[in-house]
Amino acid sequence: MTVKQLTLPELTEACGALGIGGVGLWREPVQEYGVDAAAKLVRDAGLTVTSLCRGGFFTATDPAEWARALADNRTAIEEAAALGTDTLILVSGGLPPGSRDLPAARERIADALSVLAPYAGERGVRLAIEPLHPMFASDRCVVSTLTQALDLAERFPSDQVGVAVDTYHIWWDDTAPSAVARAGASGRILAFQLADWVTPLPSGVLHGRGQLGDGAVDLREWRERVDAAGYGGPIEVELFNEGLWAMDGVEVLWETVGRYAEHVA
Repeated sequence: MTVKQLTLPELTEACGALGIGGVGLWREPVQEYGVDAAAKLVRDAGLTVTSLCRGGFFTATDPAEWARALADNRTAIEEAAALGTDTLILVSGGLPPGSRDLPAARERIADALSVLAPYAGERGVRLAIEPLHPMFASDRCVVSTLTQALDLAERFPSDQVGVAVDTYHIWWDDTAPSAVARAGASGRILAFQLADWVTPLPSGVLHGRGQLGDGAVDLREWRERVDAAGYGGPIEVELFNEGLWAMDGVEVLWETVGRYAEHVA
C-alpha cells in the first residue's frame, strides 16, 4: 500500500533491485491481477508475502451482512494460503448503523473468530487482529488498543489468532508497551508495521500516515520493544499517504529503505 502506484510486476522488480525480501500485499490489487498469477509472480521474484490485508468487518447485525462477511473472510483466508503467507490482517469493523454499543460490537468479533479461526488454522493461516486508533472506532474498528485486541485473541489458540502491532495506531497508548510484552510472551505478535504520526492531521485522516522520521513516533524504541518481546518476524512499512502516492513509486521505496536505516534499524 505504501507504493500502490506501482503494478505488482513493477513492485516485485523494484523490491528485487533494492534487496527487499518480503512484501505485504493487499487483496484488491491481488484480486485484480489474479490470486494464482500474483502468487507465481511473487514466488518467481524470490519474494516472501509477509501478510495479506485485509479481512474483518465482523460487526454487522443484519444476518445477510453477517453471512457475507464470513464468506468474504473465508475467501481472504484462502487467498492468503494461496499466496504463501501465514498472516491475514483483520480490521474488525465499526459500530453498526444506529448503534452505540461498543462491547456488543466487540463480542460479535469474537463470534466471527469462533467460526473463522479453525478454518484459518486448517489452512495454515493466522488471523492478526489489528487495533486502530480510537478516531476510527465508530466506522472502521471498535478494537482501539492492543489490550483489547489481546483480550479477543487469547480466547483462541495462539497458532490461529494473534495481533498486529502498528505504530501509527498505538504509539500514544501508555499501556501498549506492557501489552507488547504480554503478546510476545504468548507468541501472539503476528505482524509489526511502521508508520509515523504527523501533525497537523491532513483532511483525509485515513491517508495521513507519515513517512518514517517525519512525525512524533519513536520508531526505533518501538522496534526495540517488539524485539525484546521475542518477535523475530518481518517488519512492514505501511504508509497511506497521498503525497507519497503522487511520487515515483520506486523513489518512494528507495526513500523508505533509507528512512528505515536511519530511524528504525
